[in-house]
Amino acid sequence: MSPSVDRAEAAESSTLHQALARSDGVDTLLRDITERAVSAVEGAVASSVTVRRDGRLLTLAGSDGLPSGLDLRQYENGDGPCVQAAREDEEQHVPVLSEETRWPSYVEYARSLGVRSVLAVPLAVDGETDAALNLYAVEEDAFRGRREIARAFAESASTAINAALRIERERAGPDDVRTALLSRSVIDQAIGILMAQERCTAQTALAVLRRASQDSNVKLRDLCGDLVARTTGSGRGQ
Repeated sequence: MSPSVDRAEAAESSTLHQALARSDGVDTLLRDITERAVSAVEGAVASSVTVRRDGRLLTLAGSDGLPSGLDLRQYENGDGPCVQAAREDEEQHVPVLSEETRWPSYVEYARSLGVRSVLAVPLAVDGETDAALNLYAVEEDAFRGRREIARAFAESASTAINAALRIERERAGPDDVRTALLSRSVIDQAIGILMAQERCTAQTALAVLRRASQDSNVKLRDLCGDLVARTTGSGRGQ
């Protein structure tokens, strides 16, 4: 690893640990990580974190500007760069999406959203065998010469996530932590859906969902689960 990458890794590690100290839980930290990934890895315009929970892959957090379907389409197909990176613990780099032949339906969908290159880096999350940091770009070969920085960021992010998980486990039982993370995943998916439908920010989408939850006297997680299920045509969100 080059000295410049070492310095970048040290700076990012310090920044992520500051974010951990300021965050009020794993959900805030994960969203912060996706936003910071876009800033840290030049060329990236959107980022997400994929983790397997209860036998299925979920997007636990996504940056602003991430179309909800980018990850969901992969989960529905059971394959794609993010799925493969998480499942096989191997980095997946697609420098020119139009030349990729492994996932034709996903490639067509991603290109229709303006995505031109993808980089998915495995995350070492305690207790999880499948996890990845996903980076999306609107330019071809956007990550040339930047993959080392992405790997360094993923390593620092894994450390921060594991520290946050340990803190949450100390505050609550394992079942409580699992339920909370599943709830956050469903809420983040619903936020992404509203952002795509209404062309609004994540903050606005969350405010709309909270208001709908209060007005209908339905728990936020349940309301979001119903929205995700209706949009994807799947069973009710878990």
